[in-house]
Amino acid sequence: MNRFDDLPIHSPRDVSAPPALRDILVVDFTQFISGPYCTMILADFGAEVVKVENPAHGDDFRLMKMAELASGDGAPFLWANRNKRSVTLDLSQPAGREVAADLIKRADVVVENFSAGVMKRFGLDYDSVVAANPGVVYCSISAAGRHGPLSNRVAFDPVSQAETGFIALNKSSGATDRAVNTPIVDLTTGMMAATAILAALVARPGLGKGQLVEIAMFDQGINLLAYQGLNHLISGLEPAVAPAQSPAPLGVFPTSDGEIYICCANDRTFRRLVVDALGRGDLADDPRFASMGARVANDEAFLAILEEILRSDTREAWLEKLRASGVPVGPVASVSEALGSPEVAERGLVSRIAHRPDVGGWAPHIAPPFRMSLTPVADPVIAPALGQHTVEVMNEVLGYAQSRIDNLAAAGAFGAGN
Repeated sequence: MNRFDDLPIHSPRDVSAPPALRDILVVDFTQFISGPYCTMILADFGAEVVKVENPAHGDDFRLMKMAELASGDGAPFLWANRNKRSVTLDLSQPAGREVAADLIKRADVVVENFSAGVMKRFGLDYDSVVAANPGVVYCSISAAGRHGPLSNRVAFDPVSQAETGFIALNKSSGATDRAVNTPIVDLTTGMMAATAILAALVARPGLGKGQLVEIAMFDQGINLLAYQGLNHLISGLEPAVAPAQSPAPLGVFPTSDGEIYICCANDRTFRRLVVDALGRGDLADDPRFASMGARVANDEAFLAILEEILRSDTREAWLEKLRASGVPVGPVASVSEALGSPEVAERGLVSRIAHRPDVGGWAPHIAPPFRMSLTPVADPVIAPALGQHTVEVMNEVLGYAQSRIDNLAAAGAFGAGN
């Protein structure tokens, strides 16, 4: 038995509801995270996404197993590639490039995140394909842009976190600088790319044509500095290293059996905390603590009192009291606790879905965050096997006869032995 076999089965969408991106064809030349995450968002909205992969081993993310199902499918690839169809094309062969060009001619959206010059070398860059398909929205995701002296850079998420100040921004007091242990720049670059693609699709009818969309991971890393970046441009000061606790109070606080995160960003929520939840109206009236400025000036005294009170009861007891009083608070949960939480169950975020028919059984699924009343997201279909839909796409999307498919296979379009 798999550890996820007791998860609820995914509840299907209303089949009578149209998908938001019905009839939109996306040709996806991306790999790893930022590009596949972008195209998965489009697939969740109902677009048909054809993932073009190298026949030798496909998207390199397939090789990153970490945890894997009995079928050999690794969690990272499954996470970023649901609701797509996979075709294998050897773009080093003229026949493979011929098929790719035919796909792009029919595409509403093309997304690529190759290194600089790769798509141009194959004759598949925007300038090469736009004449044959003026309506295409062509999205290019890169490390630091496609033009100028930075265009040849390559990057992965931790590198982008490091060079844009994001690691330094998120250093905590006494800790060594380290990247956030989730690919935050990759993820948000993919989100931004999907957002820009949707904007270009909305603009297309008025323009009468598509356009080139470019997203750079470096640019997104700078944007992740949020208001701290503008703070620096105005003041010239580096952001202060974030303490584990501040006397707002804001930060991680221990209880008798676990930690909670309290976020009182103003005096109003502070009063809810000490008067309503803690029953300590004297703290609200104490001139040392009555305002945020006073609490900052007397932080050691206030934090010592607060910690002593919080250690008197359990994490769950304090969560109940603080939430009932309107204090922003949450448990400092492990990944296991978060995914197994009542909130995740209530929101229907974790379920199981059918594996591919040739494999059988189930696979775990984490739902996207979108909730749309009239165009609900697509029902999740597990990420495809490498080249699973090559012949199907040749038939259904390109309208190729079997004889042409056979000739292309013989010419090496789909890789050796395919």
